Amino acid sequence: MAAHEILAATNAVVTLDVALPGIVWPWFVTMNMWAKSIGTGVIFMLFVLMRMHPESVKNLRLPTAISAFVFINIFLLFTLADLHQPFRMWHIFFYPHLTSAITIGSFMASAFLGLLTLLVFLAWKKQDETYDKVFLWVTILAIPVTLYTAALLAQCTARELWQMPAESAQMILAATLSGSAFMILLGGNKLTYEAKQTLGVVLGLSALMAFIIYMSEYVFGPMKAEEIAATLEYIKGDGPYTVMFWLAQWMTFIIPMGLILLSRSSKSEAILKLAAILALVGLFMVKHVWLIIPQLLPMS
Repeated sequence: MAAHEILAATNAVVTLDVALPGIVWPWFVTMNMWAKSIGTGVIFMLFVLMRMHPESVKNLRLPTAISAFVFINIFLLFTLADLHQPFRMWHIFFYPHLTSAITIGSFMASAFLGLLTLLVFLAWKKQDETYDKVFLWVTILAIPVTLYTAALLAQCTARELWQMPAESAQMILAATLSGSAFMILLGGNKLTYEAKQTLGVVLGLSALMAFIIYMSEYVFGPMKAEEIAATLEYIKGDGPYTVMFWLAQWMTFIIPMGLILLSRSSKSEAILKLAAILALVGLFMVKHVWLIIPQLLPMS
C-alpha cells in the first residue's frame, strides 16, 4: 500500500455509525408539503381557469398571486425551521451540491417565490397582459417545485414506501386537489357556476386517482418488499396510525368525491365548499401519516 493511501486510511473520520432513532421528519415537514401543494396548486388552477373560463379570471389574478405567495413562504419557513442548522442555510446557495434534491429545490423555490412577487406587483398595478405572460413561466416552474419533495423522499435509502413514481404522482395530485379546493373557497362569487363545476371535477378526479394510488400501495406494496409490509402494519389492524390513516382517506378522498357528485346533481355550491374544506383538512392528515409511518420502522 502506498504511503498516501495509508495516510488517508488512518485519517478516516466516522460521522455516523448508528441509525437515527425516532422521528427525524416531524409535523414541520408535513406542513412544508401541505403548504407547497396549495401554493403551487392555486397556480395550476388559475391556469386552467384562464384557458377554460377566462371571464372568471378578471378578479382572481391578485388574490391567487397573494395566496400562492403566502403559502410558498409558509413552505419555505417550515423548511427552514426543520433544518438542523437553520442559520447556515445560506451554505446551500454559496456551496451548492447539485446532486442534492434540497439544493435544487431551494434554487427552484427561490426563483418561484421571486416570480410570485412579480405577479403580485403586476396584478396590483393591473398590468394584466404582462401578468399573463409571466404567469405562463410561473406555471411551468410550479411543476418541478411541487415535484421536488418526491425526489427528496426517493433519495432516502431504506424507505421502500417512498418510491419515486408513486410519490411524484401523489405530489402532483396533492397540488391539483388542494389547489382546486382552495380556489373554490377563494373564488366565491367571483367564479361562475360553470367555473366552480370545472374546479369540482378537478377536485373529484384528483381525489379518485390519489385514492387509487394509496390503495394500490396499501394492498400490493407488501408483495414487493418486506419493509413495506412491516411499515404498513402501523396503519393496518390495530396499528397506532390506523384510525388517522382511514379518517384521512375518508375526509380527503371518499367523502369529497361523494359530495361533488351530490353538488352536481343538486347544483349546491354549499356542498361543493364543504367538499373543498374536507379535502384541505384531510390532505394534511394524509401527508402526515405517509410521512411518519416509514420512520417508525427500526432500521436495525
